[in-house]
Amino acid sequence: MSDQPAGRLTRDALGVPGIVFLVLAAVAPLTATVVVVPIGIAVGNGGGIPGAFVLAVIALLLFAIGYAQMSRHVVNAGAFYAYVTKAVGPRAGVATAYLAVLGYNCFMAGATATSGFFTDFVLDDLFGINLGWEVWSAISLAGILVLGRRGVDISAKILGVALVCEVTILLVMDVSVLFQEGWDFGAFDPDLVFGSGFGLGLLFVFTCFLGFEAAALFAEEARDPFTTIPRAIYAAIILMGAFYIVTSLSAVSAVGAAEAKGIVNDPATGGPGAFIFNISHEYLGSFLTDVMELLLLVSLFAAFLALHNAATRYLFALGRARLLPSVLGRTGRNGAPVVASAVQVAFNVIVVGAFAITGADPLLDITASMTGFGTLAIVGLQAAAAFSVVVFFRRRHDPRMWSTLIAPALGGAGLLTAFILAIVNFRTLAGSDSDVIALLPWLILIVVVLGFAVGQWLKGNRPEVYAALGREGQEAA
Repeated sequence: MSDQPAGRLTRDALGVPGIVFLVLAAVAPLTATVVVVPIGIAVGNGGGIPGAFVLAVIALLLFAIGYAQMSRHVVNAGAFYAYVTKAVGPRAGVATAYLAVLGYNCFMAGATATSGFFTDFVLDDLFGINLGWEVWSAISLAGILVLGRRGVDISAKILGVALVCEVTILLVMDVSVLFQEGWDFGAFDPDLVFGSGFGLGLLFVFTCFLGFEAAALFAEEARDPFTTIPRAIYAAIILMGAFYIVTSLSAVSAVGAAEAKGIVNDPATGGPGAFIFNISHEYLGSFLTDVMELLLLVSLFAAFLALHNAATRYLFALGRARLLPSVLGRTGRNGAPVVASAVQVAFNVIVVGAFAITGADPLLDITASMTGFGTLAIVGLQAAAAFSVVVFFRRRHDPRMWSTLIAPALGGAGLLTAFILAIVNFRTLAGSDSDVIALLPWLILIVVVLGFAVGQWLKGNRPEVYAALGREGQEAA
């Protein structure tokens, strides 16, 4: 690969498939199916969860219509920060930028602990290797650091292989359930879909899609970004949606849609954590279930790497814009944001290390607080981006009412609903009864106020930096 100018990401490194792989790997479909879907069934609308996935896909496709239109006007590694800046103004953009950095990095800290815990659990269960979750988290971070410095094209290739493997094993299970049991389409009965727990079910469904918004983060590294990014966004949502609908339908059909909630909550069955593996044992056998456990580790690492790439690009974009130390905006000879990558890994080491020193539980304490808060922040970012699209095109008096007003407004309303549900049910989302963790949503307000204050200070004291915000990277004429 030829040397890249300092401070510039690698151009023309990714096509539509590469970006889709990066996005779908960040979503981690196997991890979401094994961990999140059973919780949604248990505390949400039970066997009606496939119907909740249908509603989420509709909302996200509506959002994507406006998101894709915006991506044709702004190409920036800061994505949501750049969108809000162009639509509403630099002060709102700074607030969005800081919230994005905090949300993605907290989510990464939670992913660090999750990866270490499940790696230790699975390898101990299958091979008797027990080194402790802290060791496996450290090994994962070392791998992330190495791959993050190699460039996004290498990451895309690795994530593509991982994604194919994890999706394949679940599709085999889906087909097995279909032929042995048949699908229970009672899962789409409105009384079940909109029944008790619908709000919580919808909230956990939305968490399964976290990461799809990362497509625009790779715009500066995409080939022909004004067409590549919109296609990647649509492809990612459609593929994810179809996969989740089919797989969740297969899961509830294996036990009966009407009985799914009771079975998942029955301690005798192992609870939500064992639900998918129990189905796999019954329909695939013990060998393929062991394979699924190993692929869960692959899925976790793939998500870890993809989310690291997303978090790194926000750090890079804010360093380049001088909203954070400018050293973060430096790239290596291959165009990789090496400084931002190293800082992101260091953040994980510090946060997770501090938890570990206090003897915190990797799932109940670290994953619960960090991933829960990261989810809340990212859903809020998605809602902000949706409404910024509306504002951007209304100010331009764009005549396309459906694609630049109605669709993004409806999508934004759906995301705002999910954001409000996340705040109201934050204890459940974070899986913790801690009063301290319950206060975490206030961080969003604090960070937003801080962002507006920094933006105001820049306007008065560094007007040249303020005026340049959101203009970094490539833009459509």
